[in-house]
Amino acid sequence: MATLKDLASKQKSKIFSLVIIAVLSGLSIILQAYLFVVIVDLIFLKQEPFSEVLSLLIGLLGVMFARTLFQYTSGRIGIKMASKVKNDVRKALLHKFSNNPILASTKGQSGQKVSVMMDAVDEIDSYFSSYIPQVIQASIIPLMILIYIFTQHWMTAVIIVITAPFIPIFMMIIGFQTKDKAEQQLDKMAAFSGKFLDTLQGLTTLKLYGRSNEKKKEIEKSSLDFRDATMEVLKIAFSNSLALEFISMLSIGLIALEVAIRLIIFQDISFFIGFLMLVLAPEFYTKLKDLGSAFHTGRSSMGAAKKIQHELAEEQQAVTWGNERLPTDQPPKISLKNAGFYYGEATFSLKQIDVEINPYEQVAIVGRTGSGKTTLLHLIAGLLPLAEGEIEVNGRPLSSYRENDWYDRLSYISQDPYLFSGTIAENIAIGTQMNATRQEIEDAARQAGISDLFESLENGYDTPIGEAGRGLSGGEKQRTAIARAFLKKPSIILFDEPTTGLDLETERILQASIKKLAKHSTIITVAHRLHTIQHADKILFMENGQVLAVGTHEELLQTVTSYRQMVEEQQGGALH
Repeated sequence: MATLKDLASKQKSKIFSLVIIAVLSGLSIILQAYLFVVIVDLIFLKQEPFSEVLSLLIGLLGVMFARTLFQYTSGRIGIKMASKVKNDVRKALLHKFSNNPILASTKGQSGQKVSVMMDAVDEIDSYFSSYIPQVIQASIIPLMILIYIFTQHWMTAVIIVITAPFIPIFMMIIGFQTKDKAEQQLDKMAAFSGKFLDTLQGLTTLKLYGRSNEKKKEIEKSSLDFRDATMEVLKIAFSNSLALEFISMLSIGLIALEVAIRLIIFQDISFFIGFLMLVLAPEFYTKLKDLGSAFHTGRSSMGAAKKIQHELAEEQQAVTWGNERLPTDQPPKISLKNAGFYYGEATFSLKQIDVEINPYEQVAIVGRTGSGKTTLLHLIAGLLPLAEGEIEVNGRPLSSYRENDWYDRLSYISQDPYLFSGTIAENIAIGTQMNATRQEIEDAARQAGISDLFESLENGYDTPIGEAGRGLSGGEKQRTAIARAFLKKPSIILFDEPTTGLDLETERILQASIKKLAKHSTIITVAHRLHTIQHADKILFMENGQVLAVGTHEELLQTVTSYRQMVEEQQGGALH
């Protein structure tokens, strides 16, 4: 991701508009001060009638209105610039998280990612909506005022030149502290968000194991840490404002003293010049003070930008896709050639996977817990990017095909398929991109062996279910996912231990459905029970991220000792 300065440089037209507005604002400030002093001088010193200054008063009101309009326009441009940048940054983060959600989910907590995407991105708003407009104004308007003061009374200009540098110097000192404290605040916020969401998702488990009070204390501590970090930032902000006010008041006081001495004792300047200096000097320092306040928020934004940059800079490869069309006449042949994948350094990896899966084959992937079965399934599905080697489909790299073509031919049914909040019919219809008819949805449910249950409900297929399928049992969710596959009619179906935790009757129904699907599809299953392995055309036996052996159940029993030991250990039970 580009830095904040790089992002700002892309907004050239808006930056140019801010410069023009700053120049016009500077002219309006000088003209407003001049007209105000002229009116006071004419009425109170020269005793001119009100009618003589009426036109000047109208001009003063017009200039004040113009100044307000320029200020408003500058703020609007800053807000639009901030909105555009935040939208672009959020799109970049969303693209990263959604481009490879499986890989993204393995790194960090969901709450932390949400915190970066919402809170950290919101923090950079002030850099564009406040800091940049103020920097432009503080670079132009005070300089214009100073030049004008030099032309009217050089001594006042000298005092300004001596005292003004103290404000930016102080801003730099405070700014570095602000940036560090703002980064700490965002870290505490991300930690609090991550811990809170993590605890909320596991609340039932914590309650059952009697650990809810312990987690409550952890959340309380995380919340207090965030509070303390926020108060540190506010403390710096208040100190910054107080110091800037003190410097400005002291500087204006020096100018007022000098003008008074010149006007009363030496009497070498006129009331008009003296009063004009006293009106313009506060305008000069006000712009520098505004810059000081904006500088504080700008440094906070830089801390947030650093956190966003770190999130976007984390290496996360994605599967790339081409434009080749995938034939639809039959299931494709899938070949893995020296394929490998790494979650990261010193973590689990798949390596040297060489496998061929022919059309209509029923393939079982087996192995002990942690051997890499599900990761291999994700790799075949195109959900994870290859770190090495190649996956070929019909002799061409998988990456050469269109993404939509591949996923249109594929169904993936996991241990816990996700059902959305909505009706049963809507959840089944997700299985296809086509507009499925009610009859097609009901036929799919019938083939999945769950139509009797749905039809027995009061509202039938229009019965609403909760988020994540709340209201349905594990087996019912599995059969709903199978119904999606029947509706989609895919060429390749991937099962990730679909019968885990199901009773034998539900498993029998699912196995019958899988047999029906196998007539028209290639079936690749992460095997869970022994009888699933026995009926597979090909078994991939995995250990430590490698395919140790390939063959039928009988072949592996005879030739692979570790496979035979695993079968003996799990005989009559689950294969893990």
